[in-house]
Amino acid sequence: MSAEKILEFAEVSGTHGRRGELQLIKGNVALAEGALQAGCRFYFGYPITPQNDIPEYLSDKLPELGGTFIQAESEIASINMVMGAAASGARAMTSSSGPGISLMQEGLSYISGAELPCVVVNIMRCGPGLGGISPTQGDYFQAVKGGGHGDYRNIVLAPASVQEMFDLTILAFELADKYRNPAVTLADAILGQMKEPAILRPAKPVVIPEKDWILTGACGRPQRVIKTLYLGDGEQEAHNLELKKKYDLMRLNEQRAESYLVDDADLLIVAFGTASRIARSAIRMARGEGRKVGLIRPITLFPFPDRAVREATGRIHDVLVVEMNTGQMVEDVRLSGAPEAQYRFYGRPGGGVPAPEEILEQIEAM
Repeated sequence: MSAEKILEFAEVSGTHGRRGELQLIKGNVALAEGALQAGCRFYFGYPITPQNDIPEYLSDKLPELGGTFIQAESEIASINMVMGAAASGARAMTSSSGPGISLMQEGLSYISGAELPCVVVNIMRCGPGLGGISPTQGDYFQAVKGGGHGDYRNIVLAPASVQEMFDLTILAFELADKYRNPAVTLADAILGQMKEPAILRPAKPVVIPEKDWILTGACGRPQRVIKTLYLGDGEQEAHNLELKKKYDLMRLNEQRAESYLVDDADLLIVAFGTASRIARSAIRMARGEGRKVGLIRPITLFPFPDRAVREATGRIHDVLVVEMNTGQMVEDVRLSGAPEAQYRFYGRPGGGVPAPEEILEQIEAM
């Protein structure tokens, strides 16, 4: 492999400029190791393909670290166990795929209302319904728009490489603690099951903050209360408005996106996760034909990187959104982007994976 190709792969895989030993590792395993190195010591979950490598790995490693692994009787039980562990101040996590995450929605709403930090991993499989184990990005709405009842938002991170499966899971725990809020790592079956080189070493030291709100027994200190039931006149409204202030802070401070060849582009692709990897290949093909195409890859799906999209579409008026679904993130792109821009969508739902040549055809059609 040429030096140019090696550098190109390092940039795509997220290992460029990182120090440490490269390991060939599966995405799910890298994510699980990231959770351990983030200080997660409590995992509760229930098996479902294509994420089963995560509980398998943690069931072996957590006891060695003095942690707790429990295979719950259901996804409903597992999310409520996460809620209990989070209330005690522990870094806790669960993982599943689409149908299992659906069962967790009530628990996620309670966790959000109680302002408890935790991490929920969704390795997406196709649906709706039971679907199958093929990759998809069909759970965007479920993760980004809430999924459960009431006014709440999840922090949602979308890795696009095995390296980011590790890195963004550490970040998920950090952001969950910072905002006392659930954080979701949202990846598809390709990223969960693929192997590529990664450096399993945090980019910076992991710090677990002191928490003065946790439930550890009230002997010798004032009472602490964690609840989601507000029955006093105007209490629930006041609580919801306080939560909104927190979500607005997330929008202000936590937007993350990657730009690729945007500076001179006259056509912009917006894609996340695996779709963004394929889009990069299509962009290189288009550039080889003299077409100036660039990419914005949202890393945070909530908060959505609207500033990056707005700035780019203020200059680039042809926008192609590529997703492995029938069109979900495209709504946020249109809401964020310049109104004068022209937006086109290309999607492959239900386990369909776009080929670079298909995206190139869409570029040529525009």
